[in-house]
Amino acid sequence: MNTQRFFTHPFGVLASALFATFLWGSAFPFIKLSYAALNIGPQEIGEQMLFAGYRFFLAGLIIVLFFTLLGKKMTFQPQTVGTVVKIGLFQTFLQYVCFYIGLSYSTGIQGAIISGSSSFFQILIAHFYYKDDGLNVRKAVGLLIGFTGVVIVNLTKGHLELNFGIGEFLLLMAAFIYSYGNILAKEGSRTIEVGYLTAYQMIFGSLGLLVLGIVQVGAMPFSFDLNTMLMLLYLSFLSAAGFLVWNTVMKYNKVGKVSMYMFLIPVFGVMLSSLILGEEIHSLVLVGLACVAAGIVIVNRTPREKAVQVKKIS
Repeated sequence: MNTQRFFTHPFGVLASALFATFLWGSAFPFIKLSYAALNIGPQEIGEQMLFAGYRFFLAGLIIVLFFTLLGKKMTFQPQTVGTVVKIGLFQTFLQYVCFYIGLSYSTGIQGAIISGSSSFFQILIAHFYYKDDGLNVRKAVGLLIGFTGVVIVNLTKGHLELNFGIGEFLLLMAAFIYSYGNILAKEGSRTIEVGYLTAYQMIFGSLGLLVLGIVQVGAMPFSFDLNTMLMLLYLSFLSAAGFLVWNTVMKYNKVGKVSMYMFLIPVFGVMLSSLILGEEIHSLVLVGLACVAAGIVIVNRTPREKAVQVKKIS
């Protein structure tokens, strides 16, 4: 089974999307653990940007090394600089800056719920970007049910009090920028190999994060030990593997078909935070997961065409 056939087969799409969203969901507890170990506070944006820069720069290098070992040419090609810089600007740099600054002014619950709007934005952008991937009633219903699941999951983490200020605005901007970056990556993958594209967009995007962090707190304000190094390497690995798989899924499928799976990220985040961090988990999480699963099924269900009976004339 070749790459395209696997990533367009229903099982391949499901397995790949679950793999990517599970990895991204696991980032929530590991980022919390890393911040605690490195004494990075909620308002220390410079340290957060620098740590993110380390993470995505290493992620890009991991992909380059992986494909180089497989015998693929991964030397940077100057003619691709415009495409990879533009994608890195949206898919890595801008969305991460907006997300972390926004989260510092908001709450974790609101951040998780608003992050679910990425699916909305991605399907909405695709509606105007692609003639054969428009928004319809079935997708709208699936989105509504899936988003309800994300809200239910986050209700289990405490009292829900939704406000809208600069923090929430930046979180929405992060979701929109990330969604647009995914569309750009899909378009870029038409002419550039996904592995190359993913690696170098991360490397270029991370350079911006590193510059922001270094200007504020210097190049190395952290005291790394084996434990924190392993956590950084895992976060880099999950970014590399997650984006590589997700960008490949996006390359071969309609945006509306796969965007719903992004609702699983906060669901996995809550469940894995409970397992890894010992945070309390409520049975409502299962209800939320069921809603997300139902939304995915509704959006991806292929409508049956009405059978036309043709009378044979003997």
